[in-house]
Amino acid sequence: MFRPAIGSQVLATTIIASIAAWNAGIHGAISASLGGLISIAAGLVFVWLTASNKVRSAGEVLLVAFKAEAAKLFLAILLLWLVLTLYQAVFIVGLIGSFVVSVLIFSMALFAGDKT
Repeated sequence: MFRPAIGSQVLATTIIASIAAWNAGIHGAISASLGGLISIAAGLVFVWLTASNKVRSAGEVLLVAFKAEAAKLFLAILLLWLVLTLYQAVFIVGLIGSFVVSVLIFSMALFAGDKT
């Protein structure tokens, strides 16, 4: 279910990084790439945590989903904080823009039907 979302996230990150490179040079491209990669990494943690658990009831499904979402948010905030503090030449518009678009694409994957 999430494989097309990851491919779409990579494509969107590449497009935004190209636009950011045109606007802000190499630092724009790096910043936009980091924003997309942060969202992809957080999304992969979510998928890994939900797929690795064997649940038996609806309550367990909700508990696993909430724990995975909490881990995803924690990782995304931690990585954004690290980039913003360690990368001095960050292009904020590229970083946040790519991150937001990538998060939205991952969120829309939940509404896509499973064709299997």
